[in-house]
Amino acid sequence: QLQLVESGGGLVQPGGSLRLSCAASGFTLDDYAIGWFRQAPGKEREGVSCISRSGGSTNYADSVKGRFTISRDNTKNTVYLQINSLKPEDTGVYYCAARRFRLCVLNVYEYANWGQGTQVTVSS
Repeated sequence: QLQLVESGGGLVQPGGSLRLSCAASGFTLDDYAIGWFRQAPGKEREGVSCISRSGGSTNYADSVKGRFTISRDNTKNTVYLQINSLKPEDTGVYYCAARRFRLCVLNVYEYANWGQGTQVTVSS
């Protein structure tokens, strides 16, 4: 059974950092492009970053460019999202999702497989 499990969320002060992980089981992650999305209370789910199947291509939402870095280790079947210089508006549930294509896109409707999410709260 294809499963994605996010971890690494938590409560952090503004300006802090977190590293989120997305671990895959039941399938080989290197067959999939992976996206990270987030959803704040009362808002729609939005794409923040994604990475191609090989890791050679990445995309970022304008709001996170320069602060977020996505990477993947296919030998560990895991994708990471390093988030730095956190702001209160980064608060939300962060989800990873898999798309069985070579390239990634920041569109929720292009992903069929989702994890359960990990909460990130940025507050002083």
